Amino acid sequence: MIQLKSVAIVGVGLIGGSIGLALQHHKIAERVIGIGRDRCRLRKAYEVGAVTETATWDDELAGGLAGAEFVVVCTPVDSVPEQVRQAARHAPRGTLITDIGSTKRTIVEALAGHLPNDCRFVGSHPLAGSEKTGVLHADRYLLAGRVVIITPTPDTAPSDADRVAAFWQALGAKVLSMTAAEHDRAAALTSHLPHALAVALAAGLPDQMRDLAGSGFRDTTRVAAGDPEMWRQIFIDNREDLLESIGLFRELLDRLAAAIGEGHELELKDLLTLAKKNRDALGS
Repeated sequence: MIQLKSVAIVGVGLIGGSIGLALQHHKIAERVIGIGRDRCRLRKAYEVGAVTETATWDDELAGGLAGAEFVVVCTPVDSVPEQVRQAARHAPRGTLITDIGSTKRTIVEALAGHLPNDCRFVGSHPLAGSEKTGVLHADRYLLAGRVVIITPTPDTAPSDADRVAAFWQALGAKVLSMTAAEHDRAAALTSHLPHALAVALAAGLPDQMRDLAGSGFRDTTRVAAGDPEMWRQIFIDNREDLLESIGLFRELLDRLAAAIGEGHELELKDLLTLAKKNRDALGS
């Protein structure tokens, strides 16, 4: 198992806090430094045990990153590239940096080439989370059994990719490796499209119908309660793949509507059966 003296987490919210709790639970890191802009949030992260130390981004970044062997940037996708570069300027020479961004192509392309201090970056995306936000909802078991995708490039040293994979595996995750483009196409269909559909359903619910929305509606729209600003960034950053996925969904929805409208019961049953088969295969 990977052993680290010091890990810095930039952005100690739900995911960052869960990483910090897991690092300490599994005794992977001796020091876990939480770095952020809001002292109040950093204090909460310390109080719940997600980090052993804190440092503010604006005033204490150099001190917070001193001695860090590994840095995880857990901030919104449009801020990741600059924060990785800033972290590299202050981190020890050769520090390995990863992130948790839900989109990868823009981040990976922005960070291509050499980082300051010979630091290296390997992109990551844990397929775990919640519609809830903030370190108070952090869970040391959040990554246990979940998939984390890493997105090395042809320029990534195999040893760096292996070390990032080992980091996530030590937290209990299963690791898959693919290109950033492959990741974004898959994420559009399996994560971003479902969120967009939940948004459309929830946004279209008339006020007078709220008391009539049962468990099916609530389950289907649960993710729409996620942070609007975070999802705005994700949708815009992955717009091409997301729009393609929306187009595929429209084709299936049109097919379903035609089967209902024209009374094609066999076609309708075929679609319902296929949907049940695919959903059952996912498990609970």
